Amino acid sequence: MGLFSIGNTIIKSVFRKPATVLFPIVPMKTDELVRGQVAIDIDECIFCGMCHRKCPTNAIEVTRDEKKWAISRSRCILCTNCVEVCPKKCLEMKNRLAPASFEKIQDSFQLKEEK
Repeated sequence: MGLFSIGNTIIKSVFRKPATVLFPIVPMKTDELVRGQVAIDIDECIFCGMCHRKCPTNAIEVTRDEKKWAISRSRCILCTNCVEVCPKKCLEMKNRLAPASFEKIQDSFQLKEEK
């Protein structure tokens, strides 16, 4: 009986559309409500560090002296705390997803060791 059920499954799957898409080749459809990634308008930023202090995962690094802002996309949980707390409203959530890649991307900064 098990052989017949496997045969039925194979025959059904031959005539159906695929359940998945070829993601890197065919782009995914995104909804307007998708929180894809944090975007910054660096010209508006005053480097106050509020986003860094409110980030629960320490994914944002702000260096006021050097005027640098960096985010670790692998640590960001898309909670929007940084967007809500920004006094200049230069941060926003874009609904685009990170591009697909076959290479491993390292964090853009080293996080501080917790003592």
